[in-house]
Amino acid sequence: MLFTQFIHLLQMVALVALQVLLLNHIHLFGYATPMVFVAFMLYFPLNASRIGTLLWGFTMGLVVDVFSNTLGMATASMTLAAMVQHPLLSVMVPRDAADNIMPNYSTMGRANYIRFVVLLVLIHHLAFYLLESFTFHHAQQLLISFLSGTLLSILLILVIEVFRSKRS
Repeated sequence: MLFTQFIHLLQMVALVALQVLLLNHIHLFGYATPMVFVAFMLYFPLNASRIGTLLWGFTMGLVVDVFSNTLGMATASMTLAAMVQHPLLSVMVPRDAADNIMPNYSTMGRANYIRFVVLLVLIHHLAFYLLESFTFHHAQQLLISFLSGTLLSILLILVIEVFRSKRS
């Protein structure tokens, strides 16, 4: 158990470093900012503790907020993503799968895994961008930022997952 916690800590540090040092400085066309730190919620198995997953999600969001100066938006959206991760995963996992299944291409199948990633990123980004704008006054700009950031994030997360699956 201590080893898995250490692995989660390393994954968190790597994703925060990637986000803060590189991706926070990318704003394609002034709208699309990729947020791949939400991929951290993809690394928890189906039988992971719900409280533990929520604490990890909260901590990840808090660390991103501290380094990105986003005033609690990442914390709230990551906590929401952590909260919906288990129900989404339990719906997407094949019925005959083991309880300790790790979400990835080989265990869930490509289609289910991509659906899982898309839904989790959509929920996270919707919460993040709604909290960021906190108004519908500029709804068109909000929608463009949300959709472009979501698409870019999903693309980068799937590329990261391809490299992770080839490595293991």
